[in-house]
Amino acid sequence: MLDSTGLKKQRVAVLGSTGSIGVSTLEVLSLHPDRFEVFALTASTQVDKLLQQCVQFRPSFAVMASQTHGDELARQCRDLGLLTQVLSGPDAITDMARHEQVDVVMAAIVGAAGLASCLGAARAGKRLLLANKEALVVGGDYFLQTVMAGGAKLLPIDSEHSAVFQSLPEDATTWAAQIDKIILTASGGPFRRRDPASFAEITPEQACAHPNWVMGRKISVDSATMMNKALEVIEARYLFGVTPRQIEVVIHPQSVIHSMVQYRDHSVMAQLGTPDMKVPIAYGLSWPQRMTSGASALDFRAMTDLTFESPDANGHGQRFPGLALAWAVLAAPQGSTAVLNAANEIAVAAFLAGQIRFDQMHAVNLETLAKVQPAPPGSLEDLLALDAQSRDAAARVVARLAA
Repeated sequence: MLDSTGLKKQRVAVLGSTGSIGVSTLEVLSLHPDRFEVFALTASTQVDKLLQQCVQFRPSFAVMASQTHGDELARQCRDLGLLTQVLSGPDAITDMARHEQVDVVMAAIVGAAGLASCLGAARAGKRLLLANKEALVVGGDYFLQTVMAGGAKLLPIDSEHSAVFQSLPEDATTWAAQIDKIILTASGGPFRRRDPASFAEITPEQACAHPNWVMGRKISVDSATMMNKALEVIEARYLFGVTPRQIEVVIHPQSVIHSMVQYRDHSVMAQLGTPDMKVPIAYGLSWPQRMTSGASALDFRAMTDLTFESPDANGHGQRFPGLALAWAVLAAPQGSTAVLNAANEIAVAAFLAGQIRFDQMHAVNLETLAKVQPAPPGSLEDLLALDAQSRDAAARVVARLAA
């Protein structure tokens, strides 16, 4: 099928379509029905929400992570007379990522669970819109090698990495010669001014109440601890081929400047916009062109100030001790970034479940890194084994702290 310009419509698979990134992606796609076709949608447990999306977008395929949820979705689709074919299981999600009819894959599955499907899309040479930072944090060089071998086009969707990408020359071969440093901005989350002595009292509801962004619970907690920024430092190191010392983090509470690139001549290029994920999503879908995103425009006349703080000033080092782990694991043996990611996922889940306190998540990460000595991973199986080993070690730390 051709769009109004005579070009072939792009078929899109949205992996994790019921999460915040997935929902925003579908909002952007709905603005451009002449350019894109929703081919496949996948979700973990939200049957009703995925059903609503199937009714609106009529994808060829819908996938649930479990057979039980898949059977329920299939039944409801039949009752409504939908022609969408319903599949179940992790392998089916990966099959959608590498399906021969798919042109674009939005990788929005949270955590290491999205690694296999990202690798599948990379091997199949898709345009891979990476909203799952863990694919790079866990996969590292192996993931990048897979992208290159498959001929995939990797486009960052995290607002910070998209901002960096938009601030760089289109010719990636010139980056190393021109970049002085990458400056990732961080909002500081909901506890930027809170006394660290009170962190033991923080509830999951408070940690998930981000002042600027609407996000899922896991990433909201990561933002509150700034572990999200630590993972983004790791992701930036792999995405842009810079050394860890060339990556800097600055707290920018207004979330207007999404990140910056400082060049060798000390000029700085920055990308600005409202704190709305539809902007980087639209850019990833339309790159190298631009199209309507549905996000509100910045009103510079209404801005009173743009402020910046060092993550080490004003007690931030005590508030956000996990941030420094990014540079620590990048200097540690290969695979350490995967250990940190697994430990953090276990720690956040335990906090959200009420098993440990907010201020104990950092201890889970530290102890797990000390207990697990990774060997360089050379395959998906190696990465999954390391992930499982790290989760088991972190779970033991959680059990001790919760006792």
